[in-house]
Amino acid sequence: MADHAATEQRTMLADSVADYCRRSDPVARLRGLRDSATGFDRAAWTEMAELGWMGVIVPEAHGGLGLSIGDYAIVARGAAAALVPEPLTAAMVATAAIAESGNETLKADLLPRIVSGELIPALAWQETIGDIDSAQIAATIAVDGARAALSGRKRFVIGGAGADGYVVSARDADGPALYWVPATSAGLRLTPQRLADGRPVIDLVLDAAPVSGAQRLASGESALRALSVAVDHGNFAISAELLGLSQRALDMTLDYLRTRTQFSKPIGAFQSLQHRAVDLYIHQRIGEATFDHALRMSEASDDPQLRSASASRAKARSAETARRITREAIQMHGAIGFTDDCDVGLYVKRALVLSAWLGNASLHRRRYAALTPLEVE
Repeated sequence: MADHAATEQRTMLADSVADYCRRSDPVARLRGLRDSATGFDRAAWTEMAELGWMGVIVPEAHGGLGLSIGDYAIVARGAAAALVPEPLTAAMVATAAIAESGNETLKADLLPRIVSGELIPALAWQETIGDIDSAQIAATIAVDGARAALSGRKRFVIGGAGADGYVVSARDADGPALYWVPATSAGLRLTPQRLADGRPVIDLVLDAAPVSGAQRLASGESALRALSVAVDHGNFAISAELLGLSQRALDMTLDYLRTRTQFSKPIGAFQSLQHRAVDLYIHQRIGEATFDHALRMSEASDDPQLRSASASRAKARSAETARRITREAIQMHGAIGFTDDCDVGLYVKRALVLSAWLGNASLHRRRYAALTPLEVE
């Protein structure tokens, strides 16, 4: 009965995303928002919140659905297939860090507002290139009497351009800590950049930004655990996005092979292209099977090391799947595939961004190998 209820819940989520994407034409919105300051539409965000997407992983006690990262992956996959420009997964990662924290008063304030769409959070934690070790924190909290100030620089804050606040990692007197810093706080400086897919990303510089104990979400091992869960959840969600967009790119390519004619017949009739299409189909199925198994392994255990290893396994395979399929899609579309007017190029660029965010395939293969060493007789 429980399995049936879970399947029904995920079917409803998938139908919700598919219906919204049919009505709202996200690809057209993406094109129109590529050069905007935030890269997304606040009105669309509110509508998605009304559909329950922002509260998938939020506990019911705080107004959410109380579901798992596997349920959110359904939303992430459907949204990515339609190239929804809103930073859903970026906000989910920050929400996961908040939900895993121990400050119940702050959680009771922030989480219901996130669920309603009133508040958009972003996670500002990464400080170095090519590293996703949550314990590597250089930002610090300086205390002067009754005053405390946060200083440091956070890199690659996806979704940060239009965020209402940031979950920031720092070191205070108790060691690693997570603080909630509203976007209106003094001492914040945002340096915007453009990702390969046109969406904005920021570097967040905190120059003695004032903070208080009430803004501390977690400290010590609790802070590192919350960050670890958020990053692993993020990689599962990104993996689902990569598989969603690669499936859509494959479908678009197969449609093109059926309709584009040469020598008075569809180019899909040529055996060489048929073989390449079958190869891509196999890559997609392997990617999906790997993701499903990794997710099941993670959800069946409370072992944080297994969760991290499973997330890395899913991310590495999904990134390779999306890279192979989107690049082949460009080639099989021919010259038109290289033009901006052809939608398949948008999928290639999104795949490039997602494959690198929170660690690329090479990093996650190394991480998986470190977390699951081979037993040698």
